[in-house]
Amino acid sequence: MNIPLMDLKAQYRSIRDEVLKAVEGVLEGGRYILGPEVKALEEEVAALCGVDHGVGVANGTDALVLVLDALGIGPGDEVITTPFTFFATAESISRVGATPVFVDIDPGTFNLDASELRRRITPRTKAILPVHIFGQPADMDEVMEVAKESGLWVIEDACQAIGAEYRGRKVGSLGHAACFSFFPTKNLGGYGDGGMIVTDDESLARKLRSLRVHGRTPESKYINAAIGYNSRLDELQAAVLRVKLRRLEQWNGDRRRKARLYDELLRDLPVQTPVEAADRSHIYHLYIIQTEKRDELVEHLKRHGIASGVYYPIPLHLQQVYRSLGYREGSLPRAEQVAKRTLALPLYPEIPEESIRRVAETVHRFFEGS
Repeated sequence: MNIPLMDLKAQYRSIRDEVLKAVEGVLEGGRYILGPEVKALEEEVAALCGVDHGVGVANGTDALVLVLDALGIGPGDEVITTPFTFFATAESISRVGATPVFVDIDPGTFNLDASELRRRITPRTKAILPVHIFGQPADMDEVMEVAKESGLWVIEDACQAIGAEYRGRKVGSLGHAACFSFFPTKNLGGYGDGGMIVTDDESLARKLRSLRVHGRTPESKYINAAIGYNSRLDELQAAVLRVKLRRLEQWNGDRRRKARLYDELLRDLPVQTPVEAADRSHIYHLYIIQTEKRDELVEHLKRHGIASGVYYPIPLHLQQVYRSLGYREGSLPRAEQVAKRTLALPLYPEIPEESIRRVAETVHRFFEGS
């Protein structure tokens, strides 16, 4: 029997009746755009994060773009971020006309190295965009300290980390605003695209609610105060996400327990298992190991019916589209090194323990024979 990297069907089977009832409720109610389900989900996600406002949008990328736009970041500005993440993080900066500035990473946690921030700040720097990569929060105390010194905005890219904690606080409450993705494979995933922005800043929340509907004013949908977007979380997705949100803590706990089992089973092998900082709660959106024989191990697992994933093979500073920024091989050596070594093993809340043991045994056999 094959083992997938993740199994969305298994999760659906566990909540099928509730999901269908929620969808039917939306269809019967006849409100499909920015209705009561979206409003309720916004309140529930904001409460989970410990902030005042949630603003549902069409996807996680739009969430990043809208926040940058709402903060007035655009051409001539710079935003500091990590090169070791999905392309959307830097793409959102470029989309508003600003320039991404990359800092190297901590090779253990894979998050941006906050000690590198000060030397990359220039008079054009307007914000820092840390990513809580793979479900582990970045070192936000140091990020916020640097930002305060220089008067910078901090936008959390929490698209992979809903429910994770940093020193007892949920991600989403650590910066000036935070962005979530509800892409189906995320820890809290819909059955299509979706995203949300959370913030304690009431003025920012008002701007975001306007921007997501063409920059219109609260007084009338035909009065527009800004050039906005058509970026709304739809009612059907919100209804599904509310069903799932009630189980998020349990599912994140299941991921953590199964990650611990992997840690134990892979302990004596020449692989580096995930590093979880002592002051953080990692929710393992992905379980990432490192090995010098990454590509060979991928093929070995595939031959034995086990899926895996490479995240991320090309760091953003070396992407073709960013050649004009002047980065070269060796510019950010730690990010470049882990890009050649990282591999995601199958992990999802419903994965059977015997599947994890089979994956671990297959990894053992690979190193025994190499």
